[in-house]
Amino acid sequence: MKIPSVWSESLEGHVGNILLCKAAALARANTLPANLAEWEKRAKELRRLVAQHTHIQYENSLPLDCQVTKTIQCDGYSIQCLHFQSRPGIRMTGCLYVPDGDGIFPAVLNVHGHWAQGHLSERVQARGHSLAKNGFVCLSVDAWGSGERSWSHGKYRYHGNTLGGGLFQYGETLMGAQIADNMRAIDLLLSLPFVDGENIGVTGASGGGNQTMWLAAMDERIKAAMPVVSVGTFEAYVMSENCVCELLPDGLTFTEEDGILALAAPRYLKLCNALKDTKSFSVAEMLRSYNKARDIFKLYGAEDHFTYQSFNTVHGYWPEIRETMLGFFKMTLMGKGNGAAISEIPFTTLPEKQIMTFEPGKRPDNFGTIEEYLALKAKSIPERSISPNDAKSEFDKLAEAMRFDPAVQSTHIMRLSDVGGWHRCTVIAQDSRAIPILYKVNGAQSTCSKAYAFSSPSGKASLEETPMLRKALADENACTIIFDAFATGEMACDNANAISPFHLLCRSLLWCGMTLQGEWARDFVSIAAFAHDTLGADDIVLGAVGEMSVAASTAATAIAVGATSIDGICQLSVM
Repeated sequence: MKIPSVWSESLEGHVGNILLCKAAALARANTLPANLAEWEKRAKELRRLVAQHTHIQYENSLPLDCQVTKTIQCDGYSIQCLHFQSRPGIRMTGCLYVPDGDGIFPAVLNVHGHWAQGHLSERVQARGHSLAKNGFVCLSVDAWGSGERSWSHGKYRYHGNTLGGGLFQYGETLMGAQIADNMRAIDLLLSLPFVDGENIGVTGASGGGNQTMWLAAMDERIKAAMPVVSVGTFEAYVMSENCVCELLPDGLTFTEEDGILALAAPRYLKLCNALKDTKSFSVAEMLRSYNKARDIFKLYGAEDHFTYQSFNTVHGYWPEIRETMLGFFKMTLMGKGNGAAISEIPFTTLPEKQIMTFEPGKRPDNFGTIEEYLALKAKSIPERSISPNDAKSEFDKLAEAMRFDPAVQSTHIMRLSDVGGWHRCTVIAQDSRAIPILYKVNGAQSTCSKAYAFSSPSGKASLEETPMLRKALADENACTIIFDAFATGEMACDNANAISPFHLLCRSLLWCGMTLQGEWARDFVSIAAFAHDTLGADDIVLGAVGEMSVAASTAATAIAVGATSIDGICQLSVM
């Protein structure tokens, strides 16, 4: 049996355009207060919301238990290879670059971007060597899942996609973990007798620049911050390539990036962007955030503490940017110079194995990798039973987690010509969402008391040979509906990839306070309403393939517990 298309051509950009319009509207609704008292009230609330939505787990009373495994003497400074406890059962690796002498020295936390080798990478090392040569203590650390904190010591993998995304199912985020880790790194710096605790800075590029911005926003112990090739707008992140470590769930529903930048006021903040970068981190997008956040610095009389500089480079932390960084930190943390770039003192980076905290492959067991953490979380979830009396309240919790509004929106039905025994139509919801539908009344009647409604994450064409569709079509007293849910089939995203087709979409939805499962469940509810109101069915079976089964079950539960406005369905089940 060949399943026909509903439309003469696919609607590839439809979902992306819906989200881009949603993001643009949310971004413009997020404005900053015009007076200092209102801003300080808003800043307190904004930090609370960030902590809540990223699930930051920071415990400054937790023993650091810092252990130095070896010390390397260099020309004018030494490097201590170390590890310490950042969160319970989770340890952080890195290198501490310390100038020779007694100090006390200003210090800079050096966080890396998406370099799989983490602090071992030459481009990350370079900042440590250069800062130490210029009289700064520099702590270079590995982000969770990278460098020596990867799944297997000395073997590297990307910490995003489904790995970092696995934290979402436990209400946690990779961004929150990074913020907590980096706050603990500041704890470590402040514990050192040769560090000047009043003069602490942070810098990093790309994902490290993102960490820099969030740390400066959430930790007021940071005096100066320089995020590199990372600041743009949250609006520009939607339907663009970014990592889950750069995702603030529901972020656009309560702030734009200018609000996060403004949380650094009145401390020092310098933005560095590349002229040849992607749209997300382009100079144009950075300026949109800069110009709005600048007004908050003005309220403090600290307009000159907030600056930016663009470089005629591609994405990266290049030598000319390092020299700019030296001038910035000399001025803000040492009180020397006017912030202009300073020529680097020559240095030599070291081989990866030489600056490893542990000998390759000899990291202690149970070091607290993302994989180990997720495995422990899975084992810690207790089995539960839910009584019928608790069904509605439990559903409400599920709906909140899925950002799922079960209310049925009014829809407009557009009928098309029949093809191959299938009736074709398009259901258009209030948000302009189009759902392509095929349905077939198995018997001779134009309506039916029973309906089967099926969908698949791979599109309705993939249902052709499934047992559930064959069973539905064999029921002569029923009608069969197959449809493409949000971002699938005839309206699949045009920038999906074969390895992880919904990854970019899921991140974009979360920025806007939505989830893919929630949108799929919403479509199932709409189709159930179509089956009931248009086809006369009061016995409805919902069915789905793979991960979409969660959405079908959620929609069925919404109808069963009376969370929708659909009345008259006497029986509803999931296949």
